Amino acid sequence: MAVPLPDELLDLLGRTSLCFVATIMPDGSPQLTQTWVATNGEHILINTPDHSQKARNVARDQRVALNIVDPGQTSRYFAVRGRVVATTTQGGAESIDQISRKYLGRPYPNFGGRPETRMVITIEADSVRAMGGR
Repeated sequence: MAVPLPDELLDLLGRTSLCFVATIMPDGSPQLTQTWVATNGEHILINTPDHSQKARNVARDQRVALNIVDPGQTSRYFAVRGRVVATTTQGGAESIDQISRKYLGRPYPNFGGRPETRMVITIEADSVRAMGGR
């Protein structure tokens, strides 16, 4: 059952917070990656190449877990469990440019150096826990 994102988490999602996202591999083992993160005010948004392991995993199993870390106090983070409710490549390039501007102050520099199709993954939270001090 979906839960709303608390204001403090929405604040972190608007900042240059680190995000660690866990997906489930075909054999059931966890796959963990660090990624940039954003929000539409209701959901958590991740942008990834459409050929990535993360994209393949969520296409098969929508369950995810995320930790979003406060960049100013790394012992403070939010632990989120949820599920992918949508994926799309429409607007993927524009989305990664917007997220890159937040993190780098410029459009996405395409670190891979080759053309890629970007996918926006929309995540709905089923549980949210605040961890660490203030």
